Amino acid sequence: MSDFSRIPRVPEGTYTAPLRRPSHIGENWLEPKQRSYDSDDDAIWNDLFARQMELLPGRACSAFLEGLERLDLGKGGVPEFETLSEQLNKLTGWSVVPVPMLIPDHVFFWHLANRRFPAGNFIRTRETFDYIQEPDVFHDVFGHVPLLTNPVMADYMQEYGKAGWKAMQYNRLKALGALYWYTVEFGLIRENDDLRIFGAGILSGPREAIFALEGQSPNRIMLNVDRVMRTDYVIDDLQPTYFVIDSFEDLHRQTVERDFDRLYRNISPGFTYANAAVIDVDNVLHRGTQEYQLTGGRGSDARPV
Repeated sequence: MSDFSRIPRVPEGTYTAPLRRPSHIGENWLEPKQRSYDSDDDAIWNDLFARQMELLPGRACSAFLEGLERLDLGKGGVPEFETLSEQLNKLTGWSVVPVPMLIPDHVFFWHLANRRFPAGNFIRTRETFDYIQEPDVFHDVFGHVPLLTNPVMADYMQEYGKAGWKAMQYNRLKALGALYWYTVEFGLIRENDDLRIFGAGILSGPREAIFALEGQSPNRIMLNVDRVMRTDYVIDDLQPTYFVIDSFEDLHRQTVERDFDRLYRNISPGFTYANAAVIDVDNVLHRGTQEYQLTGGRGSDARPV
């Protein structure tokens, strides 16, 4: 599909998450405007920002840290989407748009294909300060938006959105979702012979920023797109496996140049590999002990070792 001007139809028989659209928004799932945040909300943003910035220098990739500075996300308070969009548009042609909640896959793809990043129009409470299941404005803006200042990642995100149409045609959204999970959300990158974080799910959370790079439990494996798209993942706990890219250019090449028609014809609807698996084709940088998962993970208050 080459026309991304309209929201695509979901092919009959394609599974998508059953989300109920709030009555005040249209089919594009966009809020009429960004909500107004009060001083308590701004204080939560500031505290979250300060906590992460104690951890991320020396752990986050340079492109992320440069993006934070370019967008001045540390100036205090929840950023205004209109200002962010003006800055991003000048740099890479992207904008940030407010959505009330998680949105359907096909709508998400459509926004990405048009270089719009949907960001949650709410912020967590003090009670959910350490962990929130649904991505809020801090996760979305702090975690994702800085890398949209990088031209290669900005193009990758648009290409990912365009790829959603093909995944829907083959009913392989789970496979494409795994690619997003292990790159955009939980990816690591080699930088000057060290590993650094570029995944928003790691960048926006304190425990995982240390666990992903320094923990003995998780595997760290070089990215292979075909393998990753066959691999299950953990939604509500630290990851048993992290995948590593050599560069954003390499990530872009591995995905944009891949014949996804042939891939989708040859993979099953379900996942082939468990999230902790190490297989014979893997280029393994660190084979984890899996101690954290074996002792029960988050549900048993296991130490993230």
